[in-house]
Amino acid sequence: MTDGGPLKGCRVLELGSIIAGPFCGRLLADFGAEVIKIEPLDGDGLRSTGKRYKGKSLYAASLLRNKSLISVDLRTARGQDLVRRMVPKCDVLIENFTPGTLEKWGLGYEDLSRINPGLVMVRISGFGQTGPGRTGAGYDGKIQALSGIMSITGHPETGPTRAGFAVCDVLSGATAAFGVSSALFQRTHTGKGQLVDVSMLEATLAFLSGQVADYSVAGHRQQLSGNQAVSRRPTANLFKAGDGYLLLAVNSEKQYIALMTALGRADALDDPRFADWFARQENEPALRAIIEEALAKKVPRDWEKVLEAAGAPCASIWKVEEVIDHPQIAARGAIQELDTPYGRLRFAGSGFQLAHGGGRLDRMAPALSAHTEEVLASLGYDPTAIAELRAREVV
Repeated sequence: MTDGGPLKGCRVLELGSIIAGPFCGRLLADFGAEVIKIEPLDGDGLRSTGKRYKGKSLYAASLLRNKSLISVDLRTARGQDLVRRMVPKCDVLIENFTPGTLEKWGLGYEDLSRINPGLVMVRISGFGQTGPGRTGAGYDGKIQALSGIMSITGHPETGPTRAGFAVCDVLSGATAAFGVSSALFQRTHTGKGQLVDVSMLEATLAFLSGQVADYSVAGHRQQLSGNQAVSRRPTANLFKAGDGYLLLAVNSEKQYIALMTALGRADALDDPRFADWFARQENEPALRAIIEEALAKKVPRDWEKVLEAAGAPCASIWKVEEVIDHPQIAARGAIQELDTPYGRLRFAGSGFQLAHGGGRLDRMAPALSAHTEEVLASLGYDPTAIAELRAREVV
Protein backbone atom coordinates (compact mmCIF):
# COMPACT_ATOMS: atom_id res chain seq x y z
CA MET A 1 0.00 0.00 0.00
CA THR A 2 1.40 3.37 -0.99
CA ASP A 3 0.48 5.03 2.33
CA GLY A 4 1.73 2.18 4.52
CA GLY A 5 -1.76 1.02 5.43
CA PRO A 6 -4.68 2.44 7.42
CA LEU A 7 -3.08 1.40 10.72
CA LYS A 8 0.30 2.97 9.97
CA GLY A 9 1.65 4.59 13.12
CA CYS A 10 -0.19 2.17 15.41
CA ARG A 11 2.15 0.12 17.58
CA VAL A 12 0.87 -3.20 18.91
CA LEU A 13 2.40 -5.37 21.61
CA GLU A 14 1.25 -8.95 21.15
CA LEU A 15 1.38 -11.40 24.03
CA GLY A 16 -1.03 -13.77 22.31
CA SER A 17 -0.23 -17.41 21.66
CA ILE A 18 -1.30 -20.27 19.36
CA ILE A 19 -4.06 -19.00 17.00
CA ALA A 20 -6.66 -16.53 18.29
CA GLY A 21 -4.27 -13.86 19.59
CA PRO A 22 -1.73 -14.16 16.76
CA PHE A 23 -4.54 -14.08 14.16
CA CYS A 24 -5.75 -10.78 15.59
CA GLY A 25 -2.19 -9.44 15.53
CA ARG A 26 -1.65 -10.63 11.98
CA LEU A 27 -4.72 -8.80 10.72
CA LEU A 28 -3.52 -5.58 12.34
CA ALA A 29 -0.01 -6.08 10.95
CA ASP A 30 -1.31 -6.76 7.44
CA PHE A 31 -2.96 -3.35 7.45
CA GLY A 32 0.04 -1.37 8.55
CA ALA A 33 0.33 -1.67 12.34
CA GLU A 34 3.78 -2.25 13.79
CA VAL A 35 3.30 -5.48 15.74
CA ILE A 36 5.92 -6.53 18.27
CA LYS A 37 5.25 -10.07 19.40
CA ILE A 38 6.62 -11.40 22.68
CA GLU A 39 7.22 -15.16 22.69
CA PRO A 40 8.41 -17.45 25.48
CA LEU A 41 12.13 -18.23 25.35
CA ASP A 42 11.39 -21.58 23.71
CA GLY A 43 8.93 -20.03 21.24
CA ASP A 44 5.17 -19.79 20.85
CA GLY A 45 3.37 -23.14 20.79
CA LEU A 46 2.28 -22.04 17.33
CA ARG A 47 5.72 -23.05 16.09
CA SER A 48 4.91 -26.71 16.76
CA THR A 49 1.38 -26.56 15.35
CA GLY A 50 0.26 -28.03 12.02
CA LYS A 51 2.33 -29.19 9.07
CA ARG A 52 5.97 -28.30 8.51
CA TYR A 53 7.88 -26.98 5.51
CA LYS A 54 11.66 -27.22 5.64
CA GLY A 55 11.41 -27.70 9.39
CA LYS A 56 9.18 -24.66 9.96
CA SER A 57 5.53 -24.66 11.03
CA LEU A 58 3.28 -23.36 8.28
CA TYR A 59 0.81 -22.08 10.88
CA ALA A 60 3.64 -19.97 12.29
CA ALA A 61 4.64 -18.84 8.81
CA SER A 62 1.10 -17.57 8.23
CA LEU A 63 0.33 -16.00 11.61
CA LEU A 64 3.71 -14.50 12.52
CA ARG A 65 4.22 -12.69 9.22
CA ASN A 66 4.78 -8.92 9.15
CA LYS A 67 5.72 -8.93 12.86
CA SER A 68 8.84 -8.15 14.88
CA LEU A 69 9.68 -10.93 17.33
CA ILE A 70 11.27 -10.82 20.75
CA SER A 71 11.55 -13.63 23.32
CA VAL A 72 10.94 -12.79 26.98
CA ASP A 73 10.37 -14.89 30.09
CA LEU A 74 7.29 -13.13 31.44
CA ARG A 75 7.43 -15.22 34.61
CA THR A 76 10.42 -13.17 35.78
CA ALA A 77 10.22 -9.76 37.45
CA ARG A 78 12.60 -8.29 34.90
CA GLY A 79 10.59 -9.73 32.04
CA GLN A 80 7.46 -8.15 33.47
CA ASP A 81 9.30 -4.86 33.91
CA LEU A 82 10.27 -4.99 30.24
CA VAL A 83 6.57 -5.12 29.30
CA ARG A 84 5.90 -2.10 31.52
CA ARG A 85 8.62 -0.20 29.71
CA MET A 86 7.10 -1.06 26.35
CA VAL A 87 3.48 -0.21 27.19
CA PRO A 88 3.88 3.62 27.18
CA LYS A 89 5.09 3.40 23.59
CA CYS A 90 2.23 1.14 22.42
CA ASP A 91 -1.33 1.82 21.33
CA VAL A 92 -2.61 -1.74 21.63
CA LEU A 93 -1.79 -4.82 23.67
CA ILE A 94 -3.13 -8.25 22.66
CA GLU A 95 -3.15 -11.18 25.07
CA ASN A 96 -4.91 -14.50 25.44
CA PHE A 97 -3.60 -15.91 28.71
CA THR A 98 -5.99 -17.59 31.15
CA PRO A 99 -7.86 -14.78 32.97
CA GLY A 100 -6.02 -13.79 36.11
CA THR A 101 -2.55 -14.68 34.84
CA LEU A 102 -1.48 -11.15 33.94
CA GLU A 103 -2.91 -9.81 37.19
CA LYS A 104 -0.57 -12.14 39.11
CA TRP A 105 2.33 -10.53 37.24
CA GLY A 106 1.12 -6.98 37.79
CA LEU A 107 0.28 -6.68 34.09
CA GLY A 108 -3.53 -6.57 34.21
CA TYR A 109 -5.52 -3.85 32.49
CA GLU A 110 -5.81 -1.72 35.64
CA ASP A 111 -2.03 -1.89 36.09
CA LEU A 112 -1.13 -1.08 32.50
CA SER A 113 -3.78 1.60 31.95
CA ARG A 114 -2.23 3.58 34.81
CA ILE A 115 1.02 3.55 32.85
CA ASN A 116 -0.70 4.41 29.54
CA PRO A 117 -4.29 5.71 29.83
CA GLY A 118 -4.61 5.58 26.04
CA LEU A 119 -3.86 1.86 25.86
CA VAL A 120 -6.36 -0.38 24.08
CA MET A 121 -5.95 -3.82 25.64
CA VAL A 122 -7.69 -6.74 23.95
CA ARG A 123 -8.05 -9.86 26.07
CA ILE A 124 -9.11 -13.04 24.30
CA SER A 125 -10.14 -16.02 26.38
CA GLY A 126 -12.48 -18.96 26.17
CA PHE A 127 -15.22 -17.42 28.30
CA GLY A 128 -14.34 -13.80 29.03
CA GLN A 129 -12.79 -12.01 31.97
CA THR A 130 -15.86 -12.33 34.21
CA GLY A 131 -18.39 -14.99 35.17
CA PRO A 132 -18.15 -18.41 36.85
CA GLY A 133 -16.47 -20.07 33.87
CA ARG A 134 -13.86 -17.37 33.27
CA THR A 135 -10.83 -19.58 33.96
CA GLY A 136 -11.92 -22.44 31.71
CA ALA A 137 -9.52 -23.45 28.94
CA GLY A 138 -10.54 -21.99 25.59
CA TYR A 139 -9.59 -24.60 23.01
CA ASP A 140 -11.17 -24.38 19.57
CA GLY A 141 -12.68 -27.88 19.58
CA LYS A 142 -14.11 -27.34 23.05
CA ILE A 143 -15.75 -24.07 21.95
CA GLN A 144 -17.10 -25.70 18.78
CA ALA A 145 -18.79 -28.28 21.00
CA LEU A 146 -20.04 -25.81 23.63
CA SER A 147 -21.24 -23.09 21.25
CA GLY A 148 -23.74 -25.25 19.39
CA ILE A 149 -21.75 -25.41 16.14
CA MET A 150 -21.27 -29.16 16.38
CA SER A 151 -24.92 -29.74 17.27
CA ILE A 152 -25.91 -28.46 13.82
CA THR A 153 -22.88 -29.71 11.86
CA GLY A 154 -22.83 -33.29 10.66
CA HIS A 155 -25.28 -35.95 9.53
CA PRO A 156 -28.00 -37.65 11.57
CA GLU A 157 -26.58 -41.02 10.48
CA THR A 158 -23.02 -40.35 11.64
CA GLY A 159 -23.42 -37.73 14.35
CA PRO A 160 -21.85 -34.32 15.03
CA THR A 161 -18.57 -33.23 13.49
CA ARG A 162 -16.28 -30.28 14.01
CA ALA A 163 -15.38 -27.84 11.26
CA GLY A 164 -12.28 -28.69 9.25
CA PHE A 165 -10.32 -25.70 10.59
CA ALA A 166 -10.01 -23.78 13.85
CA VAL A 167 -13.16 -21.78 13.16
CA CYS A 168 -13.71 -20.51 16.72
CA ASP A 169 -10.08 -19.40 17.05
CA VAL A 170 -10.10 -17.35 13.86
CA LEU A 171 -13.59 -15.94 14.45
CA SER A 172 -12.41 -14.80 17.87
CA GLY A 173 -9.24 -13.30 16.42
CA ALA A 174 -11.20 -11.43 13.77
CA THR A 175 -13.71 -10.24 16.39
CA ALA A 176 -10.80 -9.01 18.50
CA ALA A 177 -9.33 -7.09 15.55
CA PHE A 178 -12.70 -5.41 14.98
CA GLY A 179 -12.90 -4.59 18.69
CA VAL A 180 -9.44 -3.02 18.55
CA SER A 181 -10.37 -0.95 15.50
CA SER A 182 -13.57 0.24 17.22
CA ALA A 183 -11.70 1.19 20.39
CA LEU A 184 -8.99 3.03 18.46
CA PHE A 185 -11.60 5.05 16.59
CA GLN A 186 -13.42 5.91 19.81
CA ARG A 187 -10.10 7.02 21.28
CA THR A 188 -9.83 9.66 18.54
CA HIS A 189 -12.64 11.66 20.17
CA THR A 190 -12.34 10.60 23.83
CA GLY A 191 -8.57 10.41 24.15
CA LYS A 192 -9.03 7.32 26.30
CA GLY A 193 -8.05 3.72 25.78
CA GLN A 194 -10.16 0.83 27.03
CA LEU A 195 -10.40 -2.89 27.65
CA VAL A 196 -11.72 -5.09 24.82
CA ASP A 197 -12.93 -8.33 26.43
CA VAL A 198 -13.38 -11.08 23.81
CA SER A 199 -14.95 -14.38 24.82
CA MET A 200 -14.47 -17.13 22.23
CA LEU A 201 -17.83 -18.59 23.20
CA GLU A 202 -19.62 -15.25 22.76
CA ALA A 203 -17.78 -14.41 19.54
CA THR A 204 -18.90 -17.73 18.09
CA LEU A 205 -22.49 -17.20 19.24
CA ALA A 206 -22.47 -13.81 17.54
CA PHE A 207 -21.87 -15.59 14.23
CA LEU A 208 -24.69 -18.03 15.07
CA SER A 209 -27.16 -15.17 15.50
CA GLY A 210 -29.68 -16.67 13.06
CA GLN A 211 -29.74 -20.02 14.84
CA VAL A 212 -29.96 -18.33 18.24
CA ALA A 213 -32.95 -16.27 17.08
CA ASP A 214 -34.61 -19.36 15.58
CA TYR A 215 -34.78 -20.81 19.08
CA SER A 216 -35.04 -17.75 21.32
CA VAL A 217 -37.82 -16.19 19.25
CA ALA A 218 -39.59 -19.08 17.53
CA GLY A 219 -38.61 -22.06 19.69
CA HIS A 220 -37.12 -23.90 16.70
CA ARG A 221 -34.40 -26.39 17.64
CA GLN A 222 -32.09 -26.92 14.67
CA GLN A 223 -30.90 -30.47 14.26
CA LEU A 224 -27.99 -32.00 12.34
CA SER A 225 -28.76 -31.10 8.77
CA GLY A 226 -25.88 -32.52 6.77
CA ASN A 227 -25.22 -30.27 3.79
CA GLN A 228 -28.64 -28.68 3.67
CA ALA A 229 -28.74 -24.89 3.46
CA VAL A 230 -30.34 -22.77 6.16
CA SER A 231 -33.14 -22.00 3.68
CA ARG A 232 -34.14 -25.68 3.92
CA ARG A 233 -34.78 -25.73 0.18
CA PRO A 234 -34.46 -29.31 -1.10
CA THR A 235 -32.45 -27.95 -4.05
CA ALA A 236 -29.93 -26.26 -1.75
CA ASN A 237 -27.98 -29.34 -0.73
CA LEU A 238 -25.22 -31.72 -1.81
CA PHE A 239 -25.96 -34.13 -4.67
CA LYS A 240 -24.13 -36.99 -6.31
CA ALA A 241 -22.94 -36.02 -9.77
CA GLY A 242 -20.90 -38.13 -12.17
CA ASP A 243 -17.79 -39.26 -10.32
CA GLY A 244 -18.23 -36.89 -7.40
CA TYR A 245 -20.54 -34.35 -5.79
CA LEU A 246 -22.15 -31.03 -6.63
CA LEU A 247 -23.42 -28.47 -4.12
CA LEU A 248 -26.58 -26.83 -5.41
CA ALA A 249 -27.57 -23.43 -4.02
CA VAL A 250 -30.91 -23.16 -5.81
CA ASN A 251 -33.16 -21.11 -3.54
CA SER A 252 -35.54 -19.11 -5.74
CA GLU A 253 -38.30 -20.11 -8.13
CA LYS A 254 -36.41 -18.63 -11.06
CA GLN A 255 -33.33 -20.64 -10.13
CA TYR A 256 -35.42 -23.81 -9.73
CA ILE A 257 -36.84 -23.44 -13.23
CA ALA A 258 -33.33 -22.81 -14.60
CA LEU A 259 -32.04 -25.92 -12.81
CA MET A 260 -34.69 -28.32 -14.04
CA THR A 261 -34.51 -26.94 -17.58
CA ALA A 262 -30.69 -27.19 -17.72
CA LEU A 263 -30.89 -30.76 -16.40
CA GLY A 264 -33.22 -31.69 -19.26
CA ARG A 265 -36.09 -32.29 -16.85
CA ALA A 266 -38.41 -29.41 -17.70
CA ASP A 267 -41.19 -32.00 -17.53
CA ALA A 268 -40.80 -32.01 -13.73
CA LEU A 269 -41.91 -28.39 -13.64
CA ASP A 270 -45.45 -29.58 -14.31
CA ASP A 271 -45.33 -32.38 -11.76
CA PRO A 272 -47.81 -31.59 -8.95
CA ARG A 273 -45.45 -33.21 -6.43
CA PHE A 274 -43.11 -30.27 -6.99
CA ALA A 275 -45.64 -27.48 -7.52
CA ASP A 276 -44.14 -25.19 -4.85
CA TRP A 277 -41.47 -25.24 -2.15
CA PHE A 278 -43.76 -26.85 0.44
CA ALA A 279 -44.60 -29.66 -1.98
CA ARG A 280 -40.94 -30.06 -2.92
CA GLN A 281 -40.01 -30.41 0.73
CA GLU A 282 -42.67 -33.04 1.28
CA ASN A 283 -41.49 -34.97 -1.78
CA GLU A 284 -37.77 -34.31 -1.40
CA PRO A 285 -36.65 -37.97 -1.94
CA ALA A 286 -38.45 -38.12 -5.31
CA LEU A 287 -37.05 -34.74 -6.37
CA ARG A 288 -33.54 -35.76 -5.34
CA ALA A 289 -33.81 -38.95 -7.38
CA ILE A 290 -34.75 -36.99 -10.51
CA ILE A 291 -31.93 -34.49 -10.02
CA GLU A 292 -29.25 -37.11 -9.31
CA GLU A 293 -30.33 -39.24 -12.27
CA ALA A 294 -29.67 -36.25 -14.52
CA LEU A 295 -26.46 -35.21 -12.76
CA ALA A 296 -25.02 -38.71 -13.24
CA LYS A 297 -24.45 -37.93 -16.93
CA LYS A 298 -21.60 -35.43 -16.42
CA VAL A 299 -18.72 -34.85 -14.01
CA PRO A 300 -19.20 -32.13 -11.35
CA ARG A 301 -16.93 -29.51 -12.97
CA ASP A 302 -18.86 -29.79 -16.24
CA TRP A 303 -22.16 -29.39 -14.46
CA GLU A 304 -20.75 -26.41 -12.58
CA LYS A 305 -20.18 -24.60 -15.89
CA VAL A 306 -23.51 -25.61 -17.40
CA LEU A 307 -25.68 -24.77 -14.42
CA GLU A 308 -23.95 -21.53 -13.51
CA ALA A 309 -24.37 -20.34 -17.10
CA ALA A 310 -28.06 -21.27 -16.92
CA GLY A 311 -28.60 -19.28 -13.73
CA ALA A 312 -28.72 -22.19 -11.27
CA PRO A 313 -26.09 -21.45 -8.56
CA CYS A 314 -23.86 -24.40 -7.71
CA ALA A 315 -20.28 -25.45 -7.07
CA SER A 316 -18.30 -28.61 -7.35
CA ILE A 317 -16.16 -29.49 -4.34
CA TRP A 318 -12.88 -27.63 -4.74
CA LYS A 319 -9.82 -28.64 -2.78
CA VAL A 320 -7.70 -25.96 -1.10
CA GLU A 321 -4.87 -26.64 -3.53
CA GLU A 322 -7.27 -25.98 -6.39
CA VAL A 323 -9.09 -22.91 -5.14
CA ILE A 324 -5.90 -20.93 -4.58
CA ASP A 325 -5.43 -21.05 -8.37
CA HIS A 326 -9.06 -20.17 -9.15
CA PRO A 327 -9.24 -17.37 -11.76
CA GLN A 328 -11.36 -15.22 -9.44
CA ILE A 329 -8.82 -15.56 -6.64
CA ALA A 330 -6.04 -14.63 -9.06
CA ALA A 331 -7.94 -11.62 -10.41
CA ARG A 332 -8.44 -10.27 -6.90
CA GLY A 333 -4.89 -10.93 -5.71
CA ALA A 334 -6.28 -12.89 -2.77
CA ILE A 335 -3.20 -15.12 -2.66
CA GLN A 336 -0.06 -13.06 -2.12
CA GLU A 337 3.47 -14.05 -3.02
CA LEU A 338 6.63 -13.35 -1.08
CA ASP A 339 10.31 -13.96 -1.75
CA THR A 340 11.79 -15.95 1.14
CA PRO A 341 15.00 -17.86 1.88
CA TYR A 342 13.02 -20.95 0.81
CA GLY A 343 11.99 -19.53 -2.55
CA ARG A 344 8.89 -17.65 -3.65
CA LEU A 345 6.02 -18.76 -1.41
CA ARG A 346 2.30 -18.02 -1.48
CA PHE A 347 0.08 -17.11 1.45
CA ALA A 348 -3.59 -16.22 1.95
CA GLY A 349 -4.38 -12.51 2.11
CA SER A 350 -6.46 -10.68 4.69
CA GLY A 351 -9.94 -11.32 3.29
CA PHE A 352 -11.00 -7.85 2.15
CA GLN A 353 -9.88 -5.05 -0.11
CA LEU A 354 -9.74 -1.33 0.49
CA ALA A 355 -10.22 1.28 -2.21
CA HIS A 356 -6.68 2.50 -1.54
CA GLY A 357 -5.18 -1.00 -1.43
CA GLY A 358 -5.53 -4.25 0.48
CA GLY A 359 -3.52 -5.76 3.29
CA ARG A 360 0.15 -6.13 2.59
CA LEU A 361 2.52 -9.07 2.96
CA ASP A 362 5.94 -7.54 3.51
CA ARG A 363 7.89 -10.29 5.18
CA MET A 364 7.48 -13.87 6.28
CA ALA A 365 7.54 -15.01 9.89
CA PRO A 366 10.93 -14.11 11.40
CA ALA A 367 13.06 -16.56 13.33
CA LEU A 368 12.53 -16.87 17.08
CA SER A 369 13.82 -13.78 18.90
CA ALA A 370 14.89 -12.17 15.61
CA HIS A 371 14.32 -8.59 16.76
CA THR A 372 15.33 -8.77 20.43
CA GLU A 373 18.27 -6.34 20.19
CA GLU A 374 16.35 -3.94 17.97
CA VAL A 375 13.32 -3.77 20.26
CA LEU A 376 15.33 -3.53 23.49
CA ALA A 377 17.51 -0.79 22.03
CA SER A 378 14.36 1.19 21.18
CA LEU A 379 13.43 0.97 24.88
CA GLY A 380 16.75 2.44 25.94
CA TYR A 381 18.64 -0.74 26.80
CA ASP A 382 22.32 -0.49 25.89
CA PRO A 383 24.35 -3.52 24.66
CA THR A 384 25.61 -4.24 28.17
CA ALA A 385 22.10 -4.30 29.63
CA ILE A 386 20.88 -6.51 26.78
CA ALA A 387 23.75 -8.91 27.35
CA GLU A 388 22.85 -9.05 31.05
CA LEU A 389 19.21 -9.85 30.25
CA ARG A 390 20.36 -12.66 27.98
CA ALA A 391 22.77 -13.98 30.61
CA ARG A 392 19.96 -14.07 33.18
CA GLU A 393 17.70 -15.79 30.59
CA VAL A 394 15.12 -13.03 30.82
CA VAL A 395 15.23 -12.64 27.03
